[in-house]
Amino acid sequence: MEIWDMAPEEWAAAALEPFKDVVSDPAAWAKKCVDEYGAEIIVLQLKSTDPNDKDASPADASATVKKVLGVIDVPLVVWGIANHEKDEAVFKQIAEDCQDVQLTLGPVEDKNHKGIGAAAMGYGHAIISSSPIDVNLAKQVNILLENLGMPMDRVVIDPTTGGLGYGLEYSYSVMERLRMAAMAQGDDKLQMPLINNLGNEIWKCKEAKQGVDEAPTLGDPEKRGILMEAVGAVTYLMAGSDILIMRHPESIRLVKAFIDIAMDGGSAADIAPIAKRLEGVSVDLAALAPAPDLTIEEEKKAAPAKPAAAPKAAAKPAAAPKAAAAPAPEKKAEPAPAAAPAAPKVDAEADAKAKAEAEAAAKAKAETDAKAKAEAAAKAEEEAKAKVEAEAKAKADAEAKAKAEEVAKREAEEDALRQQRAKEREERTAKDATTQDKKVTMTAAKTQKSALSKFKKIRR
Repeated sequence: MEIWDMAPEEWAAAALEPFKDVVSDPAAWAKKCVDEYGAEIIVLQLKSTDPNDKDASPADASATVKKVLGVIDVPLVVWGIANHEKDEAVFKQIAEDCQDVQLTLGPVEDKNHKGIGAAAMGYGHAIISSSPIDVNLAKQVNILLENLGMPMDRVVIDPTTGGLGYGLEYSYSVMERLRMAAMAQGDDKLQMPLINNLGNEIWKCKEAKQGVDEAPTLGDPEKRGILMEAVGAVTYLMAGSDILIMRHPESIRLVKAFIDIAMDGGSAADIAPIAKRLEGVSVDLAALAPAPDLTIEEEKKAAPAKPAAAPKAAAKPAAAPKAAAAPAPEKKAEPAPAAAPAAPKVDAEADAKAKAEAEAAAKAKAETDAKAKAEAAAKAEEEAKAKVEAEAKAKADAEAKAKAEEVAKREAEEDALRQQRAKEREERTAKDATTQDKKVTMTAAKTQKSALSKFKKIRR
């Protein structure tokens, strides 16, 4: 369970209620978590050291750690504020002052791993390597710590924890990849326990703090935050988490019940419901719901098909002109001389026709010329391409021929060298066969030494 080294000011009422009598005293807070709620590990969040808030000194933080250590008999994790410079200064002081007890210090990142890692190694503490939700970065921090000399059996991995939504999805996906790399692929740089700072992330979400006045449709605010923390814890457990930092006692009870059922079997229906500490809330959801629209539209009947034939009947008056055409012979069409002035129209039509033919001929000629030009360009391009290919082929053939000649020359030289060496070997063998062994006399040393005496002399 987590505790703070200062009284929280923006906690939700549901999270503050179980600890409202001890939040001003970190030691009493830690003792209550262990004695009443069965905390197996205490995580002391050093919120007061934030330079943007109270900016407590390293000495003050170390004194708080000592007070908490004096009242608990379970492991203590000291969690910083993720400010590289301030965390390094604070952890160095705490590591030196508490060297008689093994603490777990974190988070440690690549930018401050040297200072905190050296202090942890020197005074016998464990550390939490932290990286921003990435498998490769998590491995990189562990490699840096190992190169520094930090024993890997005193390292815990913090993959960075998300509370809700995409943060939760992203976090457990990366945790699954970390576990697969460690167990399936045998990556020894990732075979460390995983820790998730869950309570801090869940209870700072907007949804966990909203009251019934702000979000009446989200249900009971007290149960909402507890269930959010429990669901997040179960999710991270299934992704491979080893240590969960939680805040509310009821969330912890639900998660422990889930673990018991998963290990020993049983029914979740036997788990006691959430024990409320705050007053119950009543929300009239029916009053908040929009008024239902119960209007049922009448089905529109299709229009009758008979009126559609009306247009056909209306077409009958069109036959009247045929009847009116009977008196046509009475029309006077004798004045033929009046048609003589139509000659200019014929000439205009002839000119237009001639002009159109000329334009068509010009267009056809232009198309023919363009086609011929395109064919000539294509032919020239093909010839140029063929020329380039021929030159490239000739060059390749020449290179291949030169290479073949070089290989043949080298093989000939190697063969000649082999023959020469074989001949020399035969001559040497024949000479050795004719040479008789001769005895060579050796003069003994004035002082005879044993093998041990000779070895000692060499060692000196």
